[in-house]
Amino acid sequence: GLLSVIQRLKGSPEQELRIVLLGLDNAGKTTLLKRLASEEVSTITPTQGFNIKSVHSHGFKLNVWDIGGQRSIRPYWKKYLGSTDLLIYVIDSADQKRFEETGQELAELTEESSLTGVPLLVFANKQDLVTAAPAAEIAEGLSLHTYRDREWQIQACSALSGEGVQDGMNWISSQIMNRKK
Repeated sequence: GLLSVIQRLKGSPEQELRIVLLGLDNAGKTTLLKRLASEEVSTITPTQGFNIKSVHSHGFKLNVWDIGGQRSIRPYWKKYLGSTDLLIYVIDSADQKRFEETGQELAELTEESSLTGVPLLVFANKQDLVTAAPAAEIAEGLSLHTYRDREWQIQACSALSGEGVQDGMNWISSQIMNRKK
């Protein structure tokens, strides 16, 4: 997993990590990616396929793959999971009608052999909306506490305002540093 990647890259001036960014359509994945890349987030169009951005954070080059979340694209997610160092899963906290669907998709992802032991960061996005469920409630609904084969974190955020995004990136950094030891 991540430890072997870091050990392989040890000695290079900037270490690269592969992060896959997934979630249902309209969860805010592309907005989050643009926020991480310090780009304008006022006009976002749905991702039809994928976006790749390199984000520099905490001395690491994070190659982030943002893959569309439309139902027709989801079967292809598995093709992009190889060599993943960290999985970021984005949830629209205000779209409670889709919590069951997003939970099923996340559960299927975490069962993929290529993601065994891969740390998981769940961004409970759109916390700026009054109808947003709290991150703790989402974590309970997703049964994150049952994930014993990986480190995981749920982070409340608003990709639009940026609130909570840096806290998630700090968790990623701590995961990298812990595995580096």
